[in-house]
Amino acid sequence: MAFILKNRLKELRAREGLNQTELAKLAGISRQTVSLIERNEYTPSVVIALKIAEIFREPVEEVFRLEEDKENG
Repeated sequence: MAFILKNRLKELRAREGLNQTELAKLAGISRQTVSLIERNEYTPSVVIALKIAEIFREPVEEVFRLEEDKENG
């Protein structure tokens, strides 16, 4: 069984009024990395995932979640 990491980055950025560049600066990553994470094309390290969750003041499991990959299952 395969899984894909989904996230709420775009929703949470909108809530906080942050653009990708601002979130990237706060998390110590590139804007391109933020974009890739949002599009589920890049899986962040545990450290990056925890930093992002802390920025949004959310538990990491409220920002990121595993879902079954039905296409590549």
